[in-house]
Amino acid sequence: MLVYARKNAVRDSGQPTLAGPLGHTVAVVVLFVALAIAGGLFQKHARSEPAALGGHPSVVPLYLSLIASEWALVYWVWKGGLQRTGTKLRDLVGGVWNSGRRIATDLLLACGLWLLWLGVLRVWQIYSGTSHAASVNVFLPRGVYEAALWIAVSVSAGFCEEVVFRGYLQRQFWALTGSNAAAVLLQAMVFGVAHAYQGTGAALKVGSYGFLFGLLASWRKSLRPGMMAHAWSDIFGGLISKAG
Repeated sequence: MLVYARKNAVRDSGQPTLAGPLGHTVAVVVLFVALAIAGGLFQKHARSEPAALGGHPSVVPLYLSLIASEWALVYWVWKGGLQRTGTKLRDLVGGVWNSGRRIATDLLLACGLWLLWLGVLRVWQIYSGTSHAASVNVFLPRGVYEAALWIAVSVSAGFCEEVVFRGYLQRQFWALTGSNAAAVLLQAMVFGVAHAYQGTGAALKVGSYGFLFGLLASWRKSLRPGMMAHAWSDIFGGLISKAG
């Protein structure tokens, strides 16, 4: 019992202990780098042979695979990381919804974060223009059925990516570096690298997104507002603004 308590203890300085083995954390980061490289190769092929993408493809298998991949990643973090140290998933999520006031507060924070991100995007577009990966637009949903699946993808991404990046990796980086600021920055860098297949500009933009969400998670000590903002941002981008 004493060992379990010490594993999950927070040091007097407020710095957390590792939520998973160091080797597992390295493996997670390497996975995202590998996915970025694979995505970059696909983008290069798509740009050299744009006809290969054709018109609007059947996106249902893609959406289903994305949902499965998101939850498989969370399962890997839980099974390979959290279980090894006795850390609970709810410890990463943080926060409690035991009153309407708490729910409303997190909802307002989510709305504020999303509006702030829209402002950042607007400034980004003014100075760098709007650009998209070669394969992004053709995979956006069309029709009611695809739209419903896109919402499921977005909700899954909102929960799963916040758990992995702003929950697991951010805590791991904080425990390893002893700096909360460094942890927020490092997880944002990994988040950006994971999207580097879309180009350097997109990676920087997504990294900025991760940085803002990391700041909120750190301040609020909860992933809940970020999860809602993340899910809605993806829903809005795919169904309303078509910005991806």
